[in-house]
Amino acid sequence: MRNILKYKGYTGSVDFDAEDKIFHGKVLGITDIITFEGKTVTGLEKDFHAAVIDYLKTCHEIEKEPEKPYSGKFNVRIPSELHNMIAQKAKNRGISLNTWVIDTFKKIVSAET
Repeated sequence: MRNILKYKGYTGSVDFDAEDKIFHGKVLGITDIITFEGKTVTGLEKDFHAAVIDYLKTCHEIEKEPEKPYSGKFNVRIPSELHNMIAQKAKNRGISLNTWVIDTFKKIVSAET
């Protein structure tokens, strides 16, 4: 499992470079590149916060809408027959359509890693 930090809705990865003896990370879930580092956990966390604040400030200054991290919501258009089949599978298991989709996605992602 990967360690993470959260701040202002953004998630940052945390890695440790044993050779250089430094923590480093990057903000996940957006295409803009935001990195941070620190020699201590406290330093890493402070630099993460500063990097997010700097990103938001820079976006404001250049009149760019800052990218938002993934919200956990997305729309998918599928054929009605498939929608019906999935809904029936969920109903047969006694769960919601949303829960069935989440469970299925987790199985697929886990199988690929």
